[in-house]
Amino acid sequence: MIDRTAPIGPAGLPRPAAPAPAAAAPGGPAFADLLQRATTRVALSNHAAKRIERRELALDAPKLQRLESAIDRAAGKGARSTVVMLDNLAVIVDVPGRTVVTALDTASGKEHVFTNIDSVVIA
Repeated sequence: MIDRTAPIGPAGLPRPAAPAPAAAAPGGPAFADLLQRATTRVALSNHAAKRIERRELALDAPKLQRLESAIDRAAGKGARSTVVMLDNLAVIVDVPGRTVVTALDTASGKEHVFTNIDSVVIA
């Protein structure tokens, strides 16, 4: 007897069941990290994550909320690439992708030149 609820393949025969998805690797990202990424509306590029870690920059939950708000304001004005000033932190953001491209503290940023930026938001 043919199961009428099974997906039908070529020649009207039931398709074989799809293989079960592989389990996550034991060395994969922690659930808390995945949850944090899913609930945050701002992404960090690999480059930005490395810069934040190497420079020991504090990007805590209140600053992330202010950053999200700043990105919303920049997007509302049509910005594409912006510098967001958060206290002593400068964050370069790709606004349409809502992605932090890089970050640096303002003390070390005194000698840097930012190019291809169309806006600055002070958060």
